Amino acid sequence: MLDIFEEVAEMRARGERGALCTVVNTAGSTPGKETMRLLVRESGSVSGSVGGGCVEADVVAAAREAMEDESTRLLKFRLTEEATGQSGLACGGEISVFIEPITAPHVVLFGGGHVSRSLCTICADAGFRVTVVDDRPAFVTAERFPQARRLVSGASFDEIFRDLVVPATAACVVVTRGHAMDEACVDFALHTPAAYVGLIGSKVKVRGILGRLRDAGRLEGVDLARLHAPIGLDVGSATHGEIAVSIVAELIAHRRRRLDGLRTMRLPLEEMVRIAARRRGEGGEPPPA
Repeated sequence: MLDIFEEVAEMRARGERGALCTVVNTAGSTPGKETMRLLVRESGSVSGSVGGGCVEADVVAAAREAMEDESTRLLKFRLTEEATGQSGLACGGEISVFIEPITAPHVVLFGGGHVSRSLCTICADAGFRVTVVDDRPAFVTAERFPQARRLVSGASFDEIFRDLVVPATAACVVVTRGHAMDEACVDFALHTPAAYVGLIGSKVKVRGILGRLRDAGRLEGVDLARLHAPIGLDVGSATHGEIAVSIVAELIAHRRRRLDGLRTMRLPLEEMVRIAARRRGEGGEPPPA
């Protein structure tokens, strides 16, 4: 069982999803005994056992559901003579299995400025594991970002990108100090498996960046449904703290699948797709602002 707990910690560090299934109660003769555990990974592979047979198949199916909605489950099985006979289990009795999802929501902040500092604090309080990335080592320190799980810096963003691994469960939030760096970070983030990519700024700026990425051939095959730009819920935010609150609120809504119906700052997906499909020189997107 110790190995399973070690694997859970490693999965969380890697940003991988899974579910831990534990036998919490038994009565009568059952294949699984209390404290037996089964680890189900998002890939479909498993470690451990809760007794095998039809019980384990049902537990694995429920574990996959738990990964999707991030909620716990308590399953109770009554192993009748008929049921155990059909599954080949020479036992009867009752068994209860508690299923808890393993979640590791990550946020990768590109930029170490004032907005990022507020974002890091609020994201950490909301349960996100935060990585802060900047090309200025002096801005990416434990003193500035005490809640960050990881701090990454280098001589340039291009150098950082070579070794930066972004898990599929991550949300990339681009809040650098300049348009050129924003563009480079968005380009990088859109070519990672990250489920969410957000960019701060105006709609004019977003249109300009999309146009330049398109002209460079960087949007071919890219799923723009992942791009949330401008980032944040439309709550009238003005200060660094208010902007950070609006962004984290959107991150939470995205994670909990509650974004539909909320008023966001985002450029309509249909418009982003049109910009990406437009040939160079057509349409005249305005310059960044």
